[in-house]
Amino acid sequence: MRKSKRQEFILREIDLHNKVFSVELSEQLNVSDDTIRRDLHELAQEGKVIKVHGGAISKSFVAPFNSEHVVYAVESKKKIAAKAITLLKNNMVIITEGGTTMLELAKMIPSSLKLTIITISPQVAITLAQHENLNVIGIGGKLVKNANLYIGASVVNQLAGLKADLCILGANAFSSEEGLTDADWEVVQVKKALMRSAKKTAVISISEKLNTVKWLNICSASQINYLITELNPTDPLLTHFIQKNLTVM
Repeated sequence: MRKSKRQEFILREIDLHNKVFSVELSEQLNVSDDTIRRDLHELAQEGKVIKVHGGAISKSFVAPFNSEHVVYAVESKKKIAAKAITLLKNNMVIITEGGTTMLELAKMIPSSLKLTIITISPQVAITLAQHENLNVIGIGGKLVKNANLYIGASVVNQLAGLKADLCILGANAFSSEEGLTDADWEVVQVKKALMRSAKKTAVISISEKLNTVKWLNICSASQINYLITELNPTDPLLTHFIQKNLTVM
């Protein structure tokens, strides 16, 4: 594969999953680790990605408040956020993580809604704090600076004592057969803890992340109550999720 096509693939993966790992890319593209490292270095030098240990991350994922960085598929994420808001009712306790779709949701919450929202994302907490009727609680721990999330044993322990009405999770990869998966061990542990801390779980995801799989399992598809995408619920892509008894929105 030519370098231009290879780098185009890398940028697409970063847009889709926010973060890529050099080892995974070398396997997907059947090239050496050194080749991938050179590609990531060039893309970082061109200002297209941020190079981190073991891979690279999306600039929009790190700094979504900065207008210079365009959020990938932002219109689709706004549609998803608008649908997710219909699940929120007065006096509910919501628990969530971060991500660009969750940030869009945070911006859209009607000022009349009275909610308690617990989050492991400082960016989401700051956005929510602008709403007068929201009680915002931040769960702290080890900060993943490149993702603006708190992770680690401290976060998991704090979540253990909670029982929210609804957990809202973003998706790195979601398959009807393999379930919700990710490629970051510590993030997976926190997502599992978030789910345990709520009565129901909703996954918010652009459709491009559906039917993709990462190597670490978070939960099966049947453990998710709601799947919210930008698609019409009758779209054939969602059929297998409906068969797993998810409410598709």
